[in-house]
Amino acid sequence: MSEAELHLLKARLRGGVLSKARRGELIQRLPVGLVYAPSGRVVLDPDIGVQQAVRHLFATFAATGSAFAVVKAFTTQGLSFPRRLAAGPNKGELVWGPLQHSRVLQVLHNPRYAGAFFYGRHTHRIGPGGKPTIRLLPREQWTVLLTDAHPGYLSFQQFEANQARLAELAAARGTDRRASPPREGPALLQGLTVCGICGGRMTVRYHTRADRQVPEYVCQADGIRHGTPICQRIPGAGIDAAVGALLVSTLTPLAIQAALTVADELVARAADADRIRAAAVERARYHADLARRRYLAVDPQHRLVADTLEADWNTTLRELADATDTYQHATQATTGQLTAAQRQQITQLATDLPALWNDPATPQRERKRLTRLLITDVTLTRTDQITAHVRLRGGQDHSLHLPIPLAAWQLRQTPPVVVSAIDELLDDHTDAQIATILSARGLTSGTGQPLHARLIGQIRTHYQLPSHTQRLCDAGLLTLAEIARRLAIHPNTVKKWRNDGLLTGRLANDKGEYLYQLPGPDLTRPRTGRPPHRPSPTTTTETTAASTTGGAV
Repeated sequence: MSEAELHLLKARLRGGVLSKARRGELIQRLPVGLVYAPSGRVVLDPDIGVQQAVRHLFATFAATGSAFAVVKAFTTQGLSFPRRLAAGPNKGELVWGPLQHSRVLQVLHNPRYAGAFFYGRHTHRIGPGGKPTIRLLPREQWTVLLTDAHPGYLSFQQFEANQARLAELAAARGTDRRASPPREGPALLQGLTVCGICGGRMTVRYHTRADRQVPEYVCQADGIRHGTPICQRIPGAGIDAAVGALLVSTLTPLAIQAALTVADELVARAADADRIRAAAVERARYHADLARRRYLAVDPQHRLVADTLEADWNTTLRELADATDTYQHATQATTGQLTAAQRQQITQLATDLPALWNDPATPQRERKRLTRLLITDVTLTRTDQITAHVRLRGGQDHSLHLPIPLAAWQLRQTPPVVVSAIDELLDDHTDAQIATILSARGLTSGTGQPLHARLIGQIRTHYQLPSHTQRLCDAGLLTLAEIARRLAIHPNTVKKWRNDGLLTGRLANDKGEYLYQLPGPDLTRPRTGRPPHRPSPTTTTETTAASTTGGAV
């Protein structure tokens, strides 16, 4: 057999495979959960346990939004997942084992679970070394993709939503962090913050403050890439609180009432569309009935005309069936009018949401999921204040202006009211007296400690406040040595005169030292020293006699 004949046979075989694939009749290896019926049709696995495992996987992904979260849920619950052996002596046998992350991705990416038949999803090429390479093609380059080809575990629309979610999670591993899955960290805007300077996505950095984690949003991707300083870093606790308050205040009863009004309008529009579809069904039924009457009215012997009219009748019947199916599907998908109980429940949500949001028992991940449902992104800019532009899903924008949080050293600073009170009291009181007065007022230091004399002295020195002694000196009062020198008396005499009320002295410090005010010229000096000695009469006579006698001698 020549090479050309082999090529021709191969091409014919390839053509047959493609022909069967385009009809959706090509036999392929099915994933776990799907089997071939004896008639050759693809049906769900008759094993209820397999069906429950597959359905639980899709339900868990819909609830968590993360393939890794599905693995964690199965592991936490102690669940196993089935798989069929593809090779070996037990080929085709169903075995159960722990669910792996790669298996979850295979299930989520397989269109067969959505009831779709596909062919040509991968391309095979032989490399320069003879090693084959397999590459996944974009969906538009697949050879065949037939939706609703057989029963599935979810609709194709749900499959598309899962693919979009997986694509977002894959993009989150790169530079675009907008769709990163919500984690357990306290950062409410994780993956949603955008730098207002460079436009890049900001990452989250956590710091421990008082045994709790405090988030910080940092734009550092370009700095890491080029070795330059980071673009900006913004504390996140205040921003998260402001955005949370915005979300809670947005869902007010008035907003709920507006949503109900919009729902009523949508119901009215749906009713109009339903009437249009009903008219289309009635029109198709009229044409089908007309074609039937024409066919029945023709002469049976005129086969050429009868065949044409029969074909027209069949066409109108197919059109009637399509219009009827479309109408029934649309009627089932259309939501009806809200009942009074449903309206009351929706309105009650506006009052229950703040309590649910502020409940400490509410997991942070649930708050993040609610935030992602309402917010597209938040652009942060730090200048003399922090500006947060919040972009909501509905297209509305809100701008929040927040003060820059104080640094740690600023938080420990003495309150201005305490500094002002100390400056005022220093005119007439010492440090210990000031500490007693301020403690009675209930004032404390910047760290919340009670005030004492030493701390008052440190605050006075830090803020360069003149001491009580300095203020008395500036007012003209003299020290003990100075006033003793001025009055030409001993320092102990100064103290005695102060105790006697002759001099005015003021307590200068907590050591018991005083400063004195210089008295005026009308100061009455008390007599100091011993009084003059006056001899008694007896002593004088004897002394005079002795002197006379001696003198006589």
